[in-house]
Amino acid sequence: MIGYQHIKQEIEKMIDNRLWKVGQRLPSEYELAKYFNVSRETLRAAIKLLEQEGKLLVKHGIGTFVIKPLPVIPSRLEVLQSTGTMIKLAGLTEADTKEMIGEVVCKKEWADALNIAEDSSVVKLERVRYADGEAVAYSINIMPKELVEDAFERVNFSGSLFGFLEETCKIHIARADTELLVPLKQDKYVRRLQMDEEVDTPVILMKQLHYDERNREVLYSFDYLRNDIFNFWIRRERK
Repeated sequence: MIGYQHIKQEIEKMIDNRLWKVGQRLPSEYELAKYFNVSRETLRAAIKLLEQEGKLLVKHGIGTFVIKPLPVIPSRLEVLQSTGTMIKLAGLTEADTKEMIGEVVCKKEWADALNIAEDSSVVKLERVRYADGEAVAYSINIMPKELVEDAFERVNFSGSLFGFLEETCKIHIARADTELLVPLKQDKYVRRLQMDEEVDTPVILMKQLHYDERNREVLYSFDYLRNDIFNFWIRRERK
């Protein structure tokens, strides 16, 4: 059975191949459903997705039109990506050094975020992240010990934390609540990213609570990111 995602891809191909051009009205819903040999409900679902992505304009009672596509936004806040992925997507070579990794006592802020008892055990990971050999981020990750158990003791961790949690702990990060802050210049992690003592390198702090598919709190992160390297965007829609 053909699904709406497949129909969406087929319509995108026709637009990309300029079979339907910007400003052109698509055939009627009946004609398209018959052409793709799908129900009108399936076709509507595909059209709805393309409308949400800014590729089609639906004018009820008039028709559906191909419109000029929106420009691609780099580092979209709506898309959950690891720091390493963002570095690689920028065409830079990623590397890191581990400042610490081990079991510590949970602080109140961490406990409140992760929904665990204060003074319980958590695993704390701190890393300096590099892009083409230059320090661009300082990451602090807090994980409940009861979830990751002895994974970091059994397996030599390196590279992607998301990948490690998925492969070693069977924890899949599905979504995150993210807060963007401007940390104080006196913050010791901000100072770690300063390249020149006479020039203040702008730093932003991305504080994130990550959830798995069942919406369990599994990872609390503090990512200090050099703002001259990382820029974040969000596309806002008027309702």
